[in-house]
Amino acid sequence: MALEHKAFMYRGTEDFLSVTVPYLRSGLERGQVVIAVAREPNLTALRDVLAPHGGAVTYFDSAVFYKHPVHTLRDYQTIVKQSAPRTVCALAEPVWQGWDERQTLEWVRYESLINVVFGESGARSLCPYDAEGLPPRILAEARRTHPLLLAPGHDGANGDYIDPVRFGSGCDRRFSTDRPAGAEYFSIDGDDLHALRVFVGERALRHGLARQKAQNLVTAANEVAANALQHGTPPIGLWTWRDGADLVCEIGDHGFWRPGPDPLTGFIPPDSALQRGFGLWTVRLLVDLMELRAGWDGTFVRLHCA
Repeated sequence: MALEHKAFMYRGTEDFLSVTVPYLRSGLERGQVVIAVAREPNLTALRDVLAPHGGAVTYFDSAVFYKHPVHTLRDYQTIVKQSAPRTVCALAEPVWQGWDERQTLEWVRYESLINVVFGESGARSLCPYDAEGLPPRILAEARRTHPLLLAPGHDGANGDYIDPVRFGSGCDRRFSTDRPAGAEYFSIDGDDLHALRVFVGERALRHGLARQKAQNLVTAANEVAANALQHGTPPIGLWTWRDGADLVCEIGDHGFWRPGPDPLTGFIPPDSALQRGFGLWTVRLLVDLMELRAGWDGTFVRLHCA
């Protein structure tokens, strides 16, 4: 069954409740697993109105649920899998405040990826957008990432929707490929990656990353470097540098990736560790952002941690 993914432009709490409460009740009537992920004060308002339904609705605070786009994808995937054979009815209100431009772009991409990851799940997802409080750019992106739209004067197919692969291509083109002249370099020329792990770990701690986050970056860099040794073409190297609050770690080789990655590579949760793409998916879970670039000059994986 196909996913139903709809953006809902609302104005104020009363307007929010007038649509979301009937929507969640319809999920209960259909026998779906019903979850409500919303920002305050919307979340408290929903709890109050739906109190007669007791524990039939599971609530999450958006401020807790939406912290890392790949983690959120994984968490929704877990809910969908654990709910089977029942389908899921989700109210899913993202958080758009407090992100920088790079983080905002990843959350926009996340909304587009939903259409692929859950495309055959039979789930329904209604994504509220505060039309009075959010910047016009975010509202415009919502129209580009949701096949269905509920807005004043319109309820149905969304003509502004863009296919996730084409949308992801546009996201990738916004990433910088520049590397600062002062970046530190480490040559990867053997199978023993112990020295690489020490190199990355020292720079992570020196940058001020918490110990667990530093270890996650070391693990991610090791995974990417091992993959480059197995599939890439020498010379293979690693660069690190500071970019504001981020520590950036890039691994590159001179191989030509055939047929090349697409904008969904490493974003689709695998069903098991044996499935192709598991390594890149794991790397995306370990760091704040992973960028992938493959072209005539080689293949480069850039990891960001702050």
